[in-house]
Amino acid sequence: MTYESTFLVHSSTIPGVALTIRRVSVARRLELLRRVRELASRVEFYQAGAQLNDKLEASIASAEIEGLYVVWGITKIDGLSIDGSEATPETLVERGPEPLVREAATLVRSQLGLSEEERKN
Repeated sequence: MTYESTFLVHSSTIPGVALTIRRVSVARRLELLRRVRELASRVEFYQAGAQLNDKLEASIASAEIEGLYVVWGITKIDGLSIDGSEATPETLVERGPEPLVREAATLVRSQLGLSEEERKN
C-alpha cells in the first residue's frame, strides 16, 4: 500500500488553480484543534455580546480561524501568483482573492470531519 499524506483539488472558484491539501491524521487533527480552541472560545464570547465592538471582535476571531485552517491545511497552490510571486498559503490569506481563501478553508474543514457547530466557527 502507498499512502499519500496530501491530495490535489482543482478550485471551483478560480479556474486553473489547484490546491494541495493535507490529509488529516490523529496528530495533525489534535494540533489544529488545540490551535483553534482558543480562537473559537473568543468567537463564542464576543458573539454573546450586544455591542458593535463585540460583533467586530467575533468577526476578527472568525477570520483568524479561517486563515489558520488555510495555512495549516494547504501545502501548495498551483496556478496562482500574487503580486508577481508564486502563491503560498500565507500569501493567499494575506493578499489573495477572498473567495479562494474561503474555498480553501472549507476544503480543509471538510477533511477534519467537524460538526456543524465547529464549522460555524
